Amino acid sequence: MAPAIQAENLVKTFGDVRALDGVSLDVPEGTVLGLLGPNGAGKTTTVRILTTLLRPDSGRAVVAGVDVLKHPNRVRSLIGLSGQYAAVDEYLTGRENLQMVGELYQMSVRDAKARARELLEWFNLSEAADRTAKTYSGGMRRRLDLAAALVVRPPVMFLDEPTTGLDPRNRLGLWEVIETLVEQGTTLLLTTQYLEEADRLANDIAVVDHGRVIARGTADQLKAQIGGERVEVVVHDRELIATAVEALKVYAVGDPSVEKNTRKITVPVTGGAKVLADVIRELDGRGIEIDDIGLRRPTLDDVFLSLTGHVTAAENGDENGDENSQGNDKGHGKGHGKAADTGTEA
Repeated sequence: MAPAIQAENLVKTFGDVRALDGVSLDVPEGTVLGLLGPNGAGKTTTVRILTTLLRPDSGRAVVAGVDVLKHPNRVRSLIGLSGQYAAVDEYLTGRENLQMVGELYQMSVRDAKARARELLEWFNLSEAADRTAKTYSGGMRRRLDLAAALVVRPPVMFLDEPTTGLDPRNRLGLWEVIETLVEQGTTLLLTTQYLEEADRLANDIAVVDHGRVIARGTADQLKAQIGGERVEVVVHDRELIATAVEALKVYAVGDPSVEKNTRKITVPVTGGAKVLADVIRELDGRGIEIDDIGLRRPTLDDVFLSLTGHVTAAENGDENGDENSQGNDKGHGKGHGKAADTGTEA
């Protein structure tokens, strides 16, 4: 079976900036691909090409079996897009926003009203349905934007940092909606800077940096690439740190590291909980008192830091979007499917 989303060697430049430098990826039908990368890595540019909003300089893209460059209008009828910024008309009510999208898809007025009512209920917006969108909170706008992308039940969805700027409760609510969509068979490409989000939602993860895919795999596969488990020990007596390090070397599969100010020793190990029990017995047998001990497995944060050399912008508190170095990409999520028709059928 052909992938629902496929990109081959996509290249795109903006002046002297090579935003994409041969990006290739595929998303099997009914799965979620999480696209991770730092600001300016090329995530949003990739989404814009796959959703027909931008033409690549070279390369090929197919969505739902349709060539993106040859038949853009057909692709638009098969996809939903929710961008980094809620693309709603703030002077229309929530209900009117959804009905408008339905009618743009050439649904009958009756069907558009019925679908709007269904989506407003699903996204917990029924009570605010007849208020203008400008009175909505940020979380409500994001929910309305995602609802608009689902008006025609698209088989393929693109979500570009859909939970950026949301509080934890609203973020969790959107995660649950996304999980329901996938259970119903929707194929999803999700860009995000929240590593917890990718860990929870994505079947597969592609890490993008400087316009290239630099790693691909499940969350567990990516975590396994950077060295497995670590035992972390906080020694009570600073004077016994060196002794504890010597004791722990027996179990180490790499060099221990020491943070003297916190008295913490970190040792790469294999063997899981059994090794942890052995370490506790060893330290106790040597009379080394400990304040804390634990077995830590690598996280996606560790993977991201290892692959790109820095933490995500979300970890730094920078939630201003992906392509900050490419002005062309800001504010791109201004439509859903045919409402975002920016080209002609080739």
